[in-house]
Amino acid sequence: MNRVLIDTSIWIEFFKANPVYFETCLELMDFAEIFSLELIFAELIQGAKGNREIEMIDKFFGQMKILDAPGLIYEAGHYSRSYKLLDRGIGLIDSNIISTAIRFDLQIWTLDKKILGFLEAKNIYSL
Repeated sequence: MNRVLIDTSIWIEFFKANPVYFETCLELMDFAEIFSLELIFAELIQGAKGNREIEMIDKFFGQMKILDAPGLIYEAGHYSRSYKLLDRGIGLIDSNIISTAIRFDLQIWTLDKKILGFLEAKNIYSL
């Protein structure tokens, strides 16, 4: 069974009902374990365009398996520094996504080229 952390870029396509991402997300919800981070949903809320989007994001956030642990973001800072992610244009939120996925042995589904350029193939979910 796939264990997938879905990045903000994919959720945006899902909420826009882009058929490629929408159908695959629904399939993953049925046949895989999907995870997220509070920061990912915070990014989605930050960019929400109205009450309808906020309600939809809130509903999904309430149903997601949110990965959380004390020190997770701090650990991401160490990870980022160790791998010089900031020099690669990868900020702290994306560093948190990467380090959390690796820590919990998850694949990341993202459209972010900087994240994809850093990860090994085993850590990437692709269609």
